[in-house]
Amino acid sequence: MTSKAPPLRPQSVLLPVVLVSLGMVCTQIGASLAKGLFPLVGANGATALRLTLAAIVLLAVFRPWRQRLGAAQWRAVLLYGSVMGAMNLFFYAALATIPLGVAVALEFSGPLAVALVGSRRPLDFAWIALAVAGLVLLLPLGQSDGEIGMTGVLFALAAGACWAGYIIFGQRAGTGGGPHITALGVAIAAIIALPFGIASAGMALLAPAILPIALGVALLSSAIPYALDMIALPHMPSRLFGILMSGQPALGALSGFLILSERLDLWQMSGIAAIVLASLGATATIARNTPPPVA
Repeated sequence: MTSKAPPLRPQSVLLPVVLVSLGMVCTQIGASLAKGLFPLVGANGATALRLTLAAIVLLAVFRPWRQRLGAAQWRAVLLYGSVMGAMNLFFYAALATIPLGVAVALEFSGPLAVALVGSRRPLDFAWIALAVAGLVLLLPLGQSDGEIGMTGVLFALAAGACWAGYIIFGQRAGTGGGPHITALGVAIAAIIALPFGIASAGMALLAPAILPIALGVALLSSAIPYALDMIALPHMPSRLFGILMSGQPALGALSGFLILSERLDLWQMSGIAAIVLASLGATATIARNTPPPVA
């Protein structure tokens, strides 16, 4: 029987909160920079570059070959890496046609669904209703300007479904047991994405002018946020981490506005706000132990 950890004082979680928040900002800046690569290598090419370079960095730092994995854990790691690769391919495909903030909010349906699965209390159903309302507000119903295309919406929702799988298979693989699991998962995801990137962009992936930007995307979107989370998570409650992560859609919208000049209408901003509030509410009222997203 393990003893309960002493309660954390506000001062003791301040630095971890700052580190996690900085990692979230890096993630959304990385996504914005990645979207800038689309005219050069396409969405699949940007995905392949981001995952491949991130895998190289994580493999070099954590050297997972020094760890021994059983057959069952290898199967879980393969599934974990596979859904990670699909999640990134779908998400970047969505970014090609819809604003970043909308894509992040729609993708957030995945972890929100995992958090709310098995809900029984009336309050839990209130969060579900709020999330569904937010999703409805983000759908291109009755729009004629074509700014939000249904194809992009479906890609973002598919990314959300993969994010749910990423959480489930990540738990089975043991992402909390060491960074070597994440390094292997990103490497598998890169192997899955690379053929799509080569088919889409070919030798353009190796253009010297592109590689520095792609490395920046890989560092901002994967390596730096993961390293910051690794430092912060042991020193903060998992529920607090979940509450912070609930702000990702809002940060995505802000990053899209500042970096990509993407403007959202009142309905879209309301939809993002509803999903953020649903995620905050679910995280605050439902105790779940889920691994941090590294997507």
